[in-house]
Amino acid sequence: MSITSAPFPAAPPAAHRLRFAGFLEAEWTKIRSVRSTLWTLLIFVVVSLGLTGLFTWLTLNSLDHGRQGERATGLVTDPVNFILGTGLGLGQLAICVLGVLVITSEYSSGVIRSSLLAVPRRYPVLIAKAVVFAVIVFVIGEVVAFISYFIGAALVNGYLVNTTAHVAGRTFTVHHHITVSLSQPGVLRAVFGSGLYLTVLGLFALAIGGLIRHTAGAVTAVIGMVLVIFPLASLLPSSWGAHIHAYLPTIAGQLITADKHQSGQLLSPWQGFGVFCAWTALLLIAATLLLDRRDA
Repeated sequence: MSITSAPFPAAPPAAHRLRFAGFLEAEWTKIRSVRSTLWTLLIFVVVSLGLTGLFTWLTLNSLDHGRQGERATGLVTDPVNFILGTGLGLGQLAICVLGVLVITSEYSSGVIRSSLLAVPRRYPVLIAKAVVFAVIVFVIGEVVAFISYFIGAALVNGYLVNTTAHVAGRTFTVHHHITVSLSQPGVLRAVFGSGLYLTVLGLFALAIGGLIRHTAGAVTAVIGMVLVIFPLASLLPSSWGAHIHAYLPTIAGQLITADKHQSGQLLSPWQGFGVFCAWTALLLIAATLLLDRRDA
């Protein structure tokens, strides 16, 4: 009577997990060892927090002196959107630059060649890079978003606003205090969503960098899209223009950073964020396919 032993379980899955963990460790080592990473993140933190406090204080000061500009009106009518849109609105450019540099710096230095020669398949390298970079931006982005909110809230909470109303030929002065709190509808989602938006924006920039593979060209493309092309699409005529504008990557993604429904808004905040994620995923897939087919 012969006894047949059962075959041992295959080892490749465990080996695959170990290999991918190695990719993650390698990408973490590369990202944190590059000086541009630290400096760009430092610029992001300083610009975001500094400009949030500065613009909020300057706007309140202009209100004290009776100057009612568009910025002051925005602070009174939607203080949370004003707070999150000032410093982070400019700080996001640092995330765009960092997303590009994370991948294009390897092409310019030639490090990407040694990274790809050490692996049988190329796509895990880009996936690991995207995962590590996303975690870094998410953690720092959330911390900066919440600190920015608390800085702005500390400045505007309790501020007395005097508005003039005309009713039946008579003039009335209305007094009210600005109040912002995380417990107000949509505020916590807007603050947390700011970190999510910055994370996907960084991946969006990384994907553009992977497609163009040239630092200056990729940075110009990303910042041009974020600051010029996408916003100018709002000038397109008729309803089809409004729909095109609403579904553009950063335009849709920024909806999650607002606590109130915006005029002419076609998507909900989470729908807009989903559209932004879809655009970013498509670009990352395209960058992965080109990485497999093009020479490094």
